[in-house]
Parts: sequence; structure tokens; C-alpha cells
Amino acid sequence: MADLQNKKLIWLKGWLFLFGGLLASGLLLFEAFSWKVALLLAIAAWCFCRFYYFAFYVIEHYVDPGYKFAGLWDFVKYAVRRRP
Repeated sequence: MADLQNKKLIWLKGWLFLFGGLLASGLLLFEAFSWKVALLLAIAAWCFCRFYYFAFYVIEHYVDPGYKFAGLWDFVKYAVRRRP
């Protein structure tokens, strides 16, 4: 599959991710609302965002500047091959 090049479609994809995340989070909280569930959901979202930042920005800029990742699956393969 070719890389997405159309700027409007890239924006649409980003907004769809935001909408999907908000919808899923809202439905989860609607299904089982408690402050504990809301806090754990927020912590999980924050941790996944930080991992994504680590996988792409930190590794590329501080650990191995020569390696470019195409996606999370490529990062997993890279991490397994290069055990520190």
C-alpha cells in the first residue's frame, strides 16, 4: 500500500482518530462510569501517547538517528533485534 499523500485525507485521518478515541472513551465511561475508571482511562491514553513519542521521536533523535520507522510494527521488529 502506498503512503497517504493527499493533505486533506491526512487531516481527515487525524480527525477520525480523534473522533474514534473520543467516542470509544465516552462509550466506555458511559458503560461503567466511576472516577477510578475515568482516571485509569486518562492514564492509559497518556502512557500510550508517551510510548508513541518514545518509539518514533526519542529513538530516531537520541538513540539511533540513522533508523527511520514506518510504523509500530517496524519499531517492534527493531526493538527485538537490537536488545540493549
